[in-house]
Amino acid sequence: MRRRTVSPGAGLEEVLDTLAATPAPREEAAAPAAAPPRDRSRERDALQTEFAFELPRGYVDDEGQLHRHGTMRLATARDELRPQIDLRVKENPAYLSVVLLSQVITQLGTVTDVHAGIVERMYATDVAFLQDFYRRINSEGHTHAAVTCPLCQGSFEVDLSGGRLGES
Repeated sequence: MRRRTVSPGAGLEEVLDTLAATPAPREEAAAPAAAPPRDRSRERDALQTEFAFELPRGYVDDEGQLHRHGTMRLATARDELRPQIDLRVKENPAYLSVVLLSQVITQLGTVTDVHAGIVERMYATDVAFLQDFYRRINSEGHTHAAVTCPLCQGSFEVDLSGGRLGES
């Protein structure tokens, strides 16, 4: 493994771009025999990278318009690394989720340029919902949750991405 040194003035973008441009070292002795090529077109088609959601309360923009429906994409390694060099996150580590969510939310109602300022102005219940939604789609790969009825103890599955609580 080769170590890379980073000068204090170098930004994450510069380092990541350099790493992406550098080919990975080959280890031919440990490489297994080549498997026959597989048709991966079906696998690519099956990968869902964007997920729709509906906020519990909704974001109210400067004109007073309510935005509740949105989409969030899967996070990349770059998305999770970029907030680490953000000065706002260095000053206040709790700000990390605001920066991270602003990078992966692709649309919120009619707003297509979702930035940290928008996430800052969201209600706390909506931010908590989005944090859980982010965790679900990036860790578990889906928006479904297993729940148990407190009255009858029956187990069932709900989709967290759509519909209000209590609606069917």
